[in-house]
Amino acid sequence: MYWEYILMGVILIPGIIFAIVAQAKVNSTYNKFSKVIAQSGLTATQAARRVLDGAGLENVNIKTIDGKLTDYYSPKEKVVALSKDVANSASVSALGIALHEVGHAIQHGKNYFPLKFRNFIVGLSNVASKLLWPIVIVGLLLNFVWLEGFWGMLILWVGVGFFGLAVLLNLVTIPVEYNASNRALAILKETKILNEQELPGCKKVLRAAGLTYVAALVMSVLNLFRFLLIFIRRDD
Repeated sequence: MYWEYILMGVILIPGIIFAIVAQAKVNSTYNKFSKVIAQSGLTATQAARRVLDGAGLENVNIKTIDGKLTDYYSPKEKVVALSKDVANSASVSALGIALHEVGHAIQHGKNYFPLKFRNFIVGLSNVASKLLWPIVIVGLLLNFVWLEGFWGMLILWVGVGFFGLAVLLNLVTIPVEYNASNRALAILKETKILNEQELPGCKKVLRAAGLTYVAALVMSVLNLFRFLLIFIRRDD
């Protein structure tokens, strides 16, 4: 009996290892090229502002936030948020990360469909996450976990739906993120914010960051598979 639960945990180990390796790759690549200062001399904030204005996105603001590699673009607020280490740096790493977020702003401004679809899935996922735990807690309180009768089946189906939604979200996130990175590299080259010698380093930083999204997809697939094993166990 207990080996089945152990197996369900073991299933996640490859995904956990992949996620750790991917994050370590991001940190090491970022640290390496954060020491390489671009010849253009532009800080990430200056470069982001220049590109946003050039793309007709003067209404998109830039703000500085705490943390390391916490950068993001908020389509709701129309804000490019850059972490302190990135915002004030003129390094190859900082410029790549900042322009990646600008790439998302440009996607938003051009109604890039994969981004719109991803945001829709994010909304569904948020609703699902709020519904999942109350249902599980009610099932626990009524002592139906694992799972006889109505509450058992309901919890299982909600769980499968939730983890399936997580897989879909991570799946559609990957092309959105890679597209933003490709836009960033193209802009950096076209505007000469980075020269030909600096671009390969920037590409390595963005590709390393992209691995974290692949790792998230792998983990979500393994979690879904682990949850599906519960159905198989019920039928035994």
